[in-house]
Formats: sequence, structure tokens, C-alpha cells
Amino acid sequence: MGQSKSTKVIGGIMLALTIVFCIMPFVSMFSAAIQPQGSTPEGIQFTAHPQWHNFVDAWKMANITPLLLNSMLLVVVVVPSVVILCSLGGYAFAHLSVPCKGLIYFLFLIGLTIPFETLVTPLYYEISDMGLLNTRLALMLPLIGLNIPFGIVWMRSCFEQMPRDLIEAASIDGAGHFRTFVSVQLPLALPALSSLGILTFLATWNQFLLAVVLEDDPNKRTMAGALQSFVGQYQTDVVLLNAGALLIMAPTMILFIILQRYFIRAMLAGSVKG
Repeated sequence: MGQSKSTKVIGGIMLALTIVFCIMPFVSMFSAAIQPQGSTPEGIQFTAHPQWHNFVDAWKMANITPLLLNSMLLVVVVVPSVVILCSLGGYAFAHLSVPCKGLIYFLFLIGLTIPFETLVTPLYYEISDMGLLNTRLALMLPLIGLNIPFGIVWMRSCFEQMPRDLIEAASIDGAGHFRTFVSVQLPLALPALSSLGILTFLATWNQFLLAVVLEDDPNKRTMAGALQSFVGQYQTDVVLLNAGALLIMAPTMILFIILQRYFIRAMLAGSVKG
């Protein structure tokens, strides 16, 4: 059934407004990032002499190089750990007879409802009692734990939508649960796994609060923790702050552009089958 001309026009207008609404913050940040240092940009305004060296100055001022390495190490540990644990847990909740499965899954759902900010103080004392403050594990362990509840719910929903015929066929051929999981389920779950990896990457890379609270040494914090370098006691360098924020966001934007087809495919699959 074809769409009417008015529907297409209204849809095009809404799509254009959505694009503008999403892009405007980045345009505003970019316009502020190329202004002369020490100025206070207001709104979106471009200068005839853009200060491109602001990005270099922001990189040096925040000492981003070690923070970049810290963030990369954090992502390399947290993202695979969450993806592996949640894929195994999601399959177990979807297809295995786990004792007290309903109660355990309910506890994971409760974990999704707890505001993150309320966990920061207990986490600080817990990590301190474990003697892990100002270490890499101080960020790795909490981030893995905080991302698991959503990952379990996400992957359980994915595995429950798998065709039962494939599972039964694998069982008839003599495949056990692990072989079925590896050879049948995981290839079909690639869009969901990619989406979970992207979301976990974003949550890990953009983590600011935990990095500031659990890491006393500024050189052991994350890229997002570098934003504190531009905030002084009496003033904030708005220009370098925007330049630094754009540098921090660049890897996440590049990753999303590369893997967006898997992310969109998983979203569409969930909307159609769910």
C-alpha cells in the first residue's frame, strides 16, 4: 500500500527535524572548540580564523595519551567479559533448567531499576575494603558487574526468539547444550552480541563518575575523566573543554558508524519478534 504525498512530506519534515536536533549539539561543541582560548562562546558562532591547535592543546593539557591507554585496556577487558558472561547467562535463562531461575532473573531485573548514582558510595567502601582503590581492577570489576544485568536481559530475550526447530534439530543430531550454543545459537545472535558490545563499550568508555571516585591518580583515570582537567577552582576553559569532549567522543562515534548495521538489525529483530 503506497503512502500519500502528505504522509511522505510530514515524514520527511519529522526526519529532517530529528536529524537537526541530533546534530546541533555536536555543531555547537565544534564551533566552541575552534574559538580563541579564554573566550566564552555563546550559541553557535564560527570564527574566520579557527583555532585548530585547540585540539592539540586540549590533548596535551589533559595528558590524554596515558588516559587513552587506560580506556583501551579497560574496554578490552570489560567488553569481552560482559559479552561472554551475558551470552552464557542469557542462554541458560532461555533454554536450561536452572534452579530458582525465575527468582534469579527477577534479581537481575531489579539491578536494572537501581539508579547508578546510589551505588557509587557503597562501591567506594567495598573497593577500599578489598584494597583495590587506585588500581585498574577498581574500575574493571564494578563496570563488569554494572553491565551484566542489562546484558543478561538483552541476551535472554535474543535466545528466546531463536527458532525452536533449529534447537530440536541439533538435539536430534546429538549436539549437547554447549555445542548447540556455540554452533547454532551464537551465529544467529551476532547482531544482538554486536549491539551489546557497542552499548557496553559506550558505558565503559564514557564512564566519568567511577573513574574520578575510585582512581586518586589522575593518570590512571579514563578518557572521560580527563574532562576534569579543564575545570578549575574559579573558572572553566570552555573552549578546551569542548575540544577535549570531541576528542573523547570520536572513538565511540567511529565504532558506532562501523557497527551500526548490526545494532540496527538487532533493534529491528527485537521490534518485530518481541
